[in-house]
Formats: sequence, structure tokens, C-alpha cells
Amino acid sequence: MARSIGVKFVPVNTAWDGIIPALQTNKCDIILGGMTITPERNLKVNFSSPYIVLGQSLLISPKLKGEITSYKDLNDPKYTVVSKLGTTGSSAAKRYISKAKIDLYETAVDAVLQVTNGKADAFVYDFTYNAIYGSQHSDKLVHLDTPFTYEPLGWAVRQDDPNFLNFLNNYLRQIKGDGTYDRMYNKWFKTDGWLKDVQ
Repeated sequence: MARSIGVKFVPVNTAWDGIIPALQTNKCDIILGGMTITPERNLKVNFSSPYIVLGQSLLISPKLKGEITSYKDLNDPKYTVVSKLGTTGSSAAKRYISKAKIDLYETAVDAVLQVTNGKADAFVYDFTYNAIYGSQHSDKLVHLDTPFTYEPLGWAVRQDDPNFLNFLNNYLRQIKGDGTYDRMYNKWFKTDGWLKDVQ
């Protein structure tokens, strides 16, 4: 995307809870970090058309394989469910699994480690994260890989930037039409050869 308009891509790593304020105060120009389009967020930023639709899935303790087959089975006070604070995963846990004990953590890794260490029964988080993490730790976790929420992800820009938003929507339309999008999707979502390069 940056190459197509002749600019240099400069990532600005930001804590999740500060990502919208960073955009609003001009510390960055766009949020690319897998942000779900929600009404609450849309009051603060403008979103492009969705570039992908995902949802929340579950990583569960192997001892619960067969006993837990969907999020509905976890909606019981005897289960402890974890997620990352301030995410759509935490919102989904509170909304759909409200009878379970819900513990929230600052990072996704801290939360999922509660399951691998036997201190929680299930982890609710983004399907893509769970698919990768689950494949890397398949001896300690079971991924229930059918998302139970509908979550369109979009690029976020400042509300006073309609020209950039127009560019993003047209760029997305172009790469979906010329096959670029499919090539990227297939590389990152349908194969896992790239995982060996992730540290």
C-alpha cells in the first residue's frame, strides 16, 4: 500500500489501549493492527470497508476435549474463561459466556498461559491468533476453530481524513480485483511455512 503511493511505511508500535488516542493525536496515520469495526470505536475513528471478516474462537484445555464443543458449553460457573483486557475477545466472553468466571489479562500471552498452566479452562480471542498459537502449542491446547462471533476488520483513520479513507477503499477494491489480495490471503492464512521465521 505504501509503495503504491510512494511513501515509506514506518510502523509505530503502540499499546492496544493507546492505539486510538495515538491516531487521534497524529502519532500515526492509520491503524492496521487487526481492529474490529464496532459502533463504539466508530464514534472515535472512521473505518475503511472490511478487509477481512473473522471472529472469536476458543483455545481450550485438552482435558476438556469432547466435553466442550462450543462456547455455549462453557457458560457455566464451574469454568474459568480468560481473554485480553479491552478487546472484542473480552466483550464476547462477557456477552456469550457470562455465567463462567471471566478473568482478563493485559496481554494475550498472559491470558492463554492460564490455560496451558491449568489455571483456566478456555481462552477467547481472535481466530487468527488462536489458529497460529494453537498450532504452535497443539500438545497443550485444543483449538475450537469455528468462530462464534462476526467481526469485520477495517483500517482506521482520523475522522477528519475523508481523502485517505477514499484511497483505502479504492485500494482495497483494486487489490481484490487484480488478485493481489488472494495471493496475500493464501500465503498468510492457508499456509504456515512462514511460521518458522517468527521468533
